[in-house]
Amino acid sequence: MRVRHADPERDGAACAAIYAPAVLEGVASFEERAPSPAEMAERIATTSAGWPWLVAEREGALAGYAYGSRHRTRSAYRWAADVTVYVDAAHRRRGVARALYVALLELLAAQGFHCACAGIALPNPGSVGLHEALGFVPVGVYREIGFKFGRWWDVGWWQKALPAGDAPTPPAEPRPPGRLPG
Repeated sequence: MRVRHADPERDGAACAAIYAPAVLEGVASFEERAPSPAEMAERIATTSAGWPWLVAEREGALAGYAYGSRHRTRSAYRWAADVTVYVDAAHRRRGVARALYVALLELLAAQGFHCACAGIALPNPGSVGLHEALGFVPVGVYREIGFKFGRWWDVGWWQKALPAGDAPTPPAEPRPPGRLPG
Protein backbone atom coordinates (compact mmCIF):
# COMPACT_ATOMS: atom_id res chain seq x y z
CA MET A 1 0.00 0.00 0.00
CA ARG A 2 1.21 3.49 -0.84
CA VAL A 3 0.02 6.62 0.96
CA ARG A 4 0.53 9.88 -0.92
CA HIS A 5 -0.83 13.39 -1.17
CA ALA A 6 -4.00 13.68 -3.19
CA ASP A 7 -3.93 15.34 -6.59
CA PRO A 8 -7.26 17.04 -7.34
CA GLU A 9 -7.37 16.19 -11.03
CA ARG A 10 -6.01 12.66 -10.67
CA ASP A 11 -7.95 11.65 -7.55
CA GLY A 12 -11.19 13.66 -7.57
CA ALA A 13 -13.28 11.02 -9.34
CA ALA A 14 -12.00 8.11 -7.23
CA CYS A 15 -12.50 10.03 -3.96
CA ALA A 16 -16.03 10.96 -5.08
CA ALA A 17 -16.78 7.29 -5.82
CA ILE A 18 -15.47 6.19 -2.40
CA TYR A 19 -17.48 8.92 -0.66
CA ALA A 20 -20.80 8.49 -2.50
CA PRO A 21 -22.02 5.41 -0.55
CA ALA A 22 -21.43 7.23 2.76
CA VAL A 23 -23.71 9.99 1.50
CA LEU A 24 -26.35 7.99 -0.34
CA GLU A 25 -26.56 4.82 1.77
CA GLY A 26 -25.16 5.61 5.21
CA VAL A 27 -24.74 8.21 7.91
CA ALA A 28 -20.96 8.46 8.03
CA SER A 29 -21.68 11.72 6.20
CA PHE A 30 -24.62 14.01 6.85
CA GLU A 31 -24.54 15.29 3.29
CA GLU A 32 -27.60 14.24 1.32
CA ARG A 33 -26.26 14.72 -2.21
CA ALA A 34 -23.02 13.08 -3.29
CA PRO A 35 -20.54 15.54 -4.80
CA SER A 36 -19.54 15.15 -8.44
CA PRO A 37 -15.94 14.29 -9.35
CA ALA A 38 -15.37 17.97 -10.21
CA GLU A 39 -16.78 19.09 -6.86
CA MET A 40 -14.57 16.58 -5.05
CA ALA A 41 -11.52 17.79 -6.98
CA GLU A 42 -12.33 21.34 -5.87
CA ARG A 43 -12.66 20.17 -2.25
CA ILE A 44 -9.26 18.48 -2.46
CA ALA A 45 -7.65 21.62 -3.87
CA THR A 46 -9.27 23.95 -1.33
CA THR A 47 -8.58 21.73 1.69
CA SER A 48 -4.98 21.01 0.66
CA ALA A 49 -4.15 24.71 0.93
CA GLY A 50 -4.31 24.46 4.73
CA TRP A 51 -4.40 20.79 5.70
CA PRO A 52 -3.12 17.51 4.29
CA TRP A 53 -5.41 15.41 2.07
CA LEU A 54 -3.95 11.93 1.63
CA VAL A 55 -4.94 8.94 -0.49
CA ALA A 56 -3.98 5.28 -0.21
CA GLU A 57 -3.32 3.18 -3.29
CA ARG A 58 -3.66 -0.57 -2.93
CA GLU A 59 -3.52 -3.20 -5.65
CA GLY A 60 -3.54 -0.53 -8.35
CA ALA A 61 -6.68 1.23 -7.06
CA LEU A 62 -7.44 4.14 -4.81
CA ALA A 63 -8.45 2.36 -1.60
CA GLY A 64 -9.27 5.32 0.63
CA TYR A 65 -8.55 8.88 1.62
CA ALA A 66 -8.15 10.98 4.75
CA TYR A 67 -7.82 14.68 5.37
CA GLY A 68 -7.63 17.33 8.02
CA SER A 69 -9.79 20.42 8.12
CA ARG A 70 -10.70 23.44 10.24
CA HIS A 71 -12.33 22.45 13.53
CA ARG A 72 -14.21 25.72 14.07
CA THR A 73 -13.94 29.22 12.63
CA ARG A 74 -13.19 31.14 15.84
CA SER A 75 -9.49 32.03 16.04
CA ALA A 76 -8.76 30.32 19.37
CA TYR A 77 -9.58 26.96 17.74
CA ARG A 78 -6.83 27.31 15.11
CA TRP A 79 -4.62 24.67 16.78
CA ALA A 80 -7.33 22.01 16.49
CA ALA A 81 -8.04 20.06 13.31
CA ASP A 82 -10.94 17.81 12.40
CA VAL A 83 -9.94 14.54 10.76
CA THR A 84 -11.89 12.34 8.38
CA VAL A 85 -11.20 9.01 6.70
CA TYR A 86 -13.17 7.04 4.10
CA VAL A 87 -12.22 3.61 2.74
CA ASP A 88 -13.63 1.86 -0.30
CA ALA A 89 -15.76 -1.13 0.72
CA ALA A 90 -13.50 -3.54 -1.18
CA HIS A 91 -10.49 -2.48 0.90
CA ARG A 92 -11.91 -2.29 4.42
CA ARG A 93 -10.35 -4.13 7.36
CA ARG A 94 -6.96 -4.25 5.63
CA GLY A 95 -5.19 -1.43 7.45
CA VAL A 96 -5.99 1.32 4.93
CA ALA A 97 -7.68 3.66 7.43
CA ARG A 98 -4.92 3.13 10.00
CA ALA A 99 -2.16 3.83 7.48
CA LEU A 100 -3.90 6.98 6.27
CA TYR A 101 -4.52 8.26 9.80
CA VAL A 102 -0.98 7.55 11.01
CA ALA A 103 0.45 9.60 8.13
CA LEU A 104 -2.19 12.33 8.50
CA LEU A 105 -1.70 12.73 12.25
CA GLU A 106 2.08 12.97 11.83
CA LEU A 107 1.66 15.72 9.23
CA LEU A 108 -0.83 17.63 11.39
CA ALA A 109 1.54 17.45 14.37
CA ALA A 110 4.40 18.72 12.18
CA GLN A 111 2.19 21.64 11.13
CA GLY A 112 1.83 22.62 14.77
CA PHE A 113 -1.69 21.44 15.47
CA HIS A 114 -2.32 20.64 19.13
CA CYS A 115 -5.16 18.12 18.76
CA ALA A 116 -7.22 16.17 16.24
CA CYS A 117 -10.99 15.83 16.58
CA ALA A 118 -13.24 13.23 14.97
CA GLY A 119 -17.03 13.23 14.83
CA ILE A 120 -18.69 9.83 14.41
CA ALA A 121 -22.39 9.28 13.72
CA LEU A 122 -23.57 6.68 16.23
CA PRO A 123 -23.74 3.77 16.37
CA ASN A 124 -20.57 2.94 14.42
CA PRO A 125 -18.46 0.41 16.36
CA GLY A 126 -15.94 0.04 13.52
CA SER A 127 -15.10 3.73 13.41
CA VAL A 128 -15.11 4.04 17.21
CA GLY A 129 -12.73 1.06 17.42
CA LEU A 130 -10.38 2.53 14.81
CA HIS A 131 -10.19 5.91 16.52
CA GLU A 132 -9.71 4.48 20.00
CA ALA A 133 -7.01 2.09 18.73
CA LEU A 134 -5.17 5.16 17.43
CA GLY A 135 -5.37 6.91 20.80
CA PHE A 136 -8.48 9.04 20.39
CA VAL A 137 -10.57 9.39 23.54
CA PRO A 138 -14.31 10.10 23.74
CA VAL A 139 -15.13 13.65 24.80
CA GLY A 140 -18.87 13.93 24.33
CA VAL A 141 -22.00 13.28 22.31
CA TYR A 142 -24.26 15.66 20.44
CA ARG A 143 -27.69 14.07 20.88
CA GLU A 144 -30.05 13.95 17.90
CA ILE A 145 -27.94 16.50 16.02
CA GLY A 146 -28.50 15.25 12.47
CA PHE A 147 -31.68 14.19 10.67
CA LYS A 148 -31.20 11.77 7.79
CA PHE A 149 -33.16 8.82 6.39
CA GLY A 150 -36.23 9.74 8.42
CA ARG A 151 -34.64 9.74 11.86
CA TRP A 152 -32.40 11.65 14.26
CA TRP A 153 -28.77 10.61 14.73
CA ASP A 154 -26.32 11.24 17.57
CA VAL A 155 -22.73 12.24 16.83
CA GLY A 156 -19.98 11.28 19.24
CA TRP A 157 -16.77 13.27 19.40
CA TRP A 158 -13.31 11.83 19.94
CA GLN A 159 -10.10 13.78 20.45
CA LYS A 160 -6.40 12.98 20.27
CA ALA A 161 -3.56 15.14 21.57
CA LEU A 162 -0.85 15.57 18.97
CA PRO A 163 2.80 15.48 19.99
CA ALA A 164 4.11 19.02 20.21
CA GLY A 165 7.63 18.43 21.51
CA ASP A 166 8.87 21.55 23.29
CA ALA A 167 6.00 23.75 22.12
CA PRO A 168 6.23 27.34 23.31
CA THR A 169 3.47 29.03 25.26
CA PRO A 170 1.71 30.62 23.53
CA PRO A 171 2.04 28.13 20.71
CA ALA A 172 3.43 29.08 17.32
CA GLU A 173 0.90 29.61 14.54
CA PRO A 174 0.05 26.44 12.59
CA ARG A 175 2.26 26.14 9.52
CA PRO A 176 1.27 25.28 5.96
CA PRO A 177 0.88 21.56 5.27
CA GLY A 178 4.09 19.58 4.88
CA ARG A 179 4.79 16.77 2.46
CA LEU A 180 5.21 13.05 3.00
CA PRO A 181 8.76 11.81 2.44
CA GLY A 182 9.54 10.28 -0.92
